[in-house]
Amino acid sequence: MIFIPAIDLIEGKCVRLSQGDYGQKIQYDDDPVKKARSFQDQGASYLHVVDLDAARDPKVNNRYLIRTIVEGVDIPVEVGGGVRSREDVQELLHMGVDRCILGTVILKGGGLIESMVGEYGKRVVAGIDARDGMVRISGWTEGSGITALELGKRVRDMGFSLIIYTDISRDGMLEGPNVEAIGAMITQTGLPLIAAGGISSMDDLHMIKAMADSRIEGVISGKAIYEGRISVREACSFLQEE
Repeated sequence: MIFIPAIDLIEGKCVRLSQGDYGQKIQYDDDPVKKARSFQDQGASYLHVVDLDAARDPKVNNRYLIRTIVEGVDIPVEVGGGVRSREDVQELLHMGVDRCILGTVILKGGGLIESMVGEYGKRVVAGIDARDGMVRISGWTEGSGITALELGKRVRDMGFSLIIYTDISRDGMLEGPNVEAIGAMITQTGLPLIAAGGISSMDDLHMIKAMADSRIEGVISGKAIYEGRISVREACSFLQEE
């Protein structure tokens, strides 16, 4: 299991939202590229980057900055937010992104998704973002009418090999992870999972590690790092311990 620091981008700045609400945005002074290098220097072996502008508006993105982040570190970077087409995936992979997170397009892309999974394999993963068990899409601004568990089963059947599961109600709230939902997603789908949303302390990491499920491949955290509640170095060391 690995600890994955998150960098969320709006207008080229590091930000965090509370429960996915763009109206509850905290902007940090950290330069995103310097922040990425700092995470690497503290022991992170992987980075999670979300383009929140692109998630909400297909006409806006931070890809120039994502390229700079990827080129500025020696560790793999996964990117989500606004990845809506094969062209988006191709562009991101060409700039050196390790894998792309598909979210909204899974529900709106029809046969395109299975085609992309077949073409790109493990370099595309399923992002499932849910509030109260229901999937939210389009930068978390729209409902979908489908439960997270049902979508989990669908992405398994589409051929995805990994789910990145975010509990929106916990995201940015520093209230701890939804371990019941994490466990249910793994049990119902049988797929490996990376957990996000609410990771606020080392106690939370102990809680997830205590689940003792090898299918939990990693834990993503953002706000807790920026506010000094979690040390990246300590978290990376703890989760990598046998």
